[in-house]
Amino acid sequence: MTISPDFSVASTTVTAVLAAYLLLGEPWAGRRTYASLARRRDAEPRALVRYFGLVLAVWAVFAAVAVAALLLSPGADAADFGITTPERPGYVLTLTIIFAAIAVASGRNFRSLAEQGKNVPGLASIEAMLPRTAEERRLAIVVAVTDGICANLVYRGLLIAFGVGALGLHLYAAAALSVVVYAVAGFYQGRQGVAVFGLFGAVLTGLYLATGSLLLPVVAHVVLSVRDLTLPAPDKLRAPSAA
Repeated sequence: MTISPDFSVASTTVTAVLAAYLLLGEPWAGRRTYASLARRRDAEPRALVRYFGLVLAVWAVFAAVAVAALLLSPGADAADFGITTPERPGYVLTLTIIFAAIAVASGRNFRSLAEQGKNVPGLASIEAMLPRTAEERRLAIVVAVTDGICANLVYRGLLIAFGVGALGLHLYAAAALSVVVYAVAGFYQGRQGVAVFGLFGAVLTGLYLATGSLLLPVVAHVVLSVRDLTLPAPDKLRAPSAA
């Protein structure tokens, strides 16, 4: 994979502002917002709906900045941002099927564990976001799909192109930097969340570099996010144990 985006001054400015916010502001804003949701989740019936609405609005702004960065740079094209067909369609199709199978199989296993009241790996860190009503479930799917599309467009498509075209970094150095920025977005889940986001971001970035397209990272991200955000919420009304 090779890209050679030529960022204009305007494009460099808007992307630099967004990158600075993603690295320095978003981790703290995300942590504070999620903590607020966790506090209000049981007392306010529509707390999760409002939280999801905020998440969708934020992703819309981030995606708009990515599109603006592309439109403001005559020396860059969509392929420099990963918006193109994969270089190896057969490889992408095979991995898509594998990811879908993994998501379905693991989702069934996680759901079974949750319904039995057993521990589901990582569930506690996103417990406040798990849907309890049909409306929340539908909205969770919308959020998962939006997250998969926009996160890859911003963190991989835009930031890697920015690293190469504006900062003059080698492609792999720019990719590594984008993984770091994505990792800190998991700060709302604590240090473990940063590690998980870093690993997941590295996998998605590797898929992007291997195919030259955001299609496979988006598909992998969406199927796994839908799996996680549609797990049943654990029962919070358990009776206290006898002394």
